[in-house]
Amino acid sequence: MSNEVPPVIQQPLSVDRPRLSEKFGCRLSHLKQEVWKFRLSYLFVAPFLIVFTLFVIVPVITGIGLSFTYFNSIEFPKWAGWMNYQNLFSQDVIFLKHVVPNSFKFALFVGPIGYVLAFVLAWLIAQLPSTIRVWYALAMYAPSLTGGIAMVVVWQVMFTGDRTGYINSFLLKWGFIDQPVLFTIDKDYLMIIMIIVSIWSSMGLGFLAILAGILNVDKQLYEAARIDGIRSRLQEIWYITIPMMKPQMLFAAVMAIVGTLKAGGIGTQLSGMNPTPDYSGQLFMNHIDDFGFTRLELGYASAVSIVLLIVTILLSRFLWMLLGPKEDE
Repeated sequence: MSNEVPPVIQQPLSVDRPRLSEKFGCRLSHLKQEVWKFRLSYLFVAPFLIVFTLFVIVPVITGIGLSFTYFNSIEFPKWAGWMNYQNLFSQDVIFLKHVVPNSFKFALFVGPIGYVLAFVLAWLIAQLPSTIRVWYALAMYAPSLTGGIAMVVVWQVMFTGDRTGYINSFLLKWGFIDQPVLFTIDKDYLMIIMIIVSIWSSMGLGFLAILAGILNVDKQLYEAARIDGIRSRLQEIWYITIPMMKPQMLFAAVMAIVGTLKAGGIGTQLSGMNPTPDYSGQLFMNHIDDFGFTRLELGYASAVSIVLLIVTILLSRFLWMLLGPKEDE
């Protein structure tokens, strides 16, 4: 008689577990029910989503794709890999020596100065009676609407490089100079003039947002603050006005950064030259226009555009960290 023990045959446990496909089907069915339940809400959001997708998402994705190609607008794009970015950061002397320093110098002055000036002017206008407040706000906002027309009509007349220019006429009359100065085509003056003109015309949507935020601060907060010991207007601004309008401050800051980085036509309109004299007023947008519409190297222009987009996003995130809402710990 054999002493061997027969092997035990283990039967598979019958556990009632739904299959993965059944789980996915249930979740998909639940998602469809939720979408159908709030179908009216999606109908109202649909126009914005369609326009945002067509004019923002699709161009950004297309630009990212073209930045890795050689595309001359005639032939079909040819894959180039990282070549455009490699040339941009290693061989493009104009970009490295002129465009990048000029753009950050321009943004460093125009952005913060225009932002602070917008807040100061908005606060001063908010102190005026409501009957005349609208006209002062319109006077500050109007230069941002005129754009290139204002630069040509006003500032070129002031900085014209002959005796008819207001600045040259004044300096010659009082003996400060012997010969007219060619302000707008002199590389030593062009960037300074660009900054002055941009600050003058920077009271745009950010200025209106700050003005609206100041006017919407509850007046009872100021009365309560006076009871608690606040005595000066500066303390009211620092402890009440600014904390209560952080969303508007954030919006204005982002608009200031975006506006300064996307600027480009100021130097060419003032000097009447493209590129600007000795590339002294060459900014990101000038470089993009040069390669995109003059040289028809659209792949390379797309690479510059993506770099500008990344810089804008990083600066916007930095501003969000400074002025964005803080979660309670």
